[in-house]
Amino acid sequence: NPFPISAAVTVRGDLDTVYVSGALPTVADKDAPKGSVAAYGDMQTQTVSTLNAIKGTLARLGLGLGDIVKMTVFMVGDPANENKVDFKGLMAGYSQFFGTPEQPNKPARSAVQVAALVMPGALVEIEVIAVKPR
Repeated sequence: NPFPISAAVTVRGDLDTVYVSGALPTVADKDAPKGSVAAYGDMQTQTVSTLNAIKGTLARLGLGLGDIVKMTVFMVGDPANENKVDFKGLMAGYSQFFGTPEQPNKPARSAVQVAALVMPGALVEIEVIAVKPR
């Protein structure tokens, strides 16, 4: 199945479940106005930044992206795109991390549009649940 999302993921055995708080993108353009979309980049840039932040959090816990079993993606509309969500941009960033030859695992995932995120300029926030053997 080429679509990089699993419909369901089963967790078996003696595992620790790790709930990772929502992560937001980091500033991509320090010269752009603070709190602007331009400061954080387009949806693809923000998705890559956010997933790299999650990757770092997981690494500090001895986990990798392949250990993620569930992901929730919160997105806001891009003012430059008539306040529509750039789902294609999300998938372009996401597909660099999941369902690849290097990292073939695909989490179950929900993606929703919300009215706003807590950080001005952010187009995406991602939270995950991961598991690791005890």
